[in-house]
Amino acid sequence: MKTRTWIGWVVTGLMAALMLLSAVPDVLRIPDALAVLRHLGYPPYLLVFLGTAKILGVAAVLTPGGGRLKEWAFAGLTFDLTGALYSHLSVGDPANVWMPAAIGLALMAGAYVAYRTRPSRADTSQDRRTYAAGTAAMGHGWG
Repeated sequence: MKTRTWIGWVVTGLMAALMLLSAVPDVLRIPDALAVLRHLGYPPYLLVFLGTAKILGVAAVLTPGGGRLKEWAFAGLTFDLTGALYSHLSVGDPANVWMPAAIGLALMAGAYVAYRTRPSRADTSQDRRTYAAGTAAMGHGWG
């Protein structure tokens, strides 16, 4: 495995872990998660929705293939993190409270860049077919 691919998967794994660790208390309606939501001024029913959406988003990002669904999952998770960061900043929370959202955004950006720059199997096989067609057109019997 190439170093760049390995680093991309580490960043994606860290992003997924952070999002899942933030989603589980939401889905389970842990009292501390409810307290944070109330502090930010949001209704409690939003907690389970956001937690479930994060879990589904992480599943889509980690699933092979996916195409457009994976793009939407990255977008949705980015909206969640941006909203969390903005909400904490808006109520005047200190850096130790909003920093996880900022770190999450940085990890999300890294994971998305890794995803978009990762050569897929379809790209690799397409390159092979193009090469084979080019060598056949030039009269070479190999390729």
